[in-house]
Amino acid sequence: MTFTHPSKKGSPGRLGRFEKLAELASNFTSSAFFSCLCILLVAAFVTVHLFHLPMEWQHLAGDAMGAVSLLLLALLKNSERRAEHAIQRKLDAIAHALLEQREGAWSSAHGELQDAIGIEEQE
Repeated sequence: MTFTHPSKKGSPGRLGRFEKLAELASNFTSSAFFSCLCILLVAAFVTVHLFHLPMEWQHLAGDAMGAVSLLLLALLKNSERRAEHAIQRKLDAIAHALLEQREGAWSSAHGELQDAIGIEEQE
């Protein structure tokens, strides 16, 4: 099982501990194994209520569902923020390269564009 994001192809980012943990957690939560765990959690929640188990079990099942929901919401927001940042970086590099091309002055913008898009990694 791999925890690397498919769209992350060697981009030179400086990730802190939280970003690395969020990236690993995001990749884990998008795996089939995590989907199976969620199905089991929902099945346990339904089973607890169908068999009218003691209220403590019902609270435990509900608390587990709430905790997983909050964690997934936080991961979703973090993933959204990182995706927006990556898109903005690529758009900035494209705009800079187009401006240089229009002015006829070729400098570092094309290198920045290659780094942002990851052209060498797509082969």
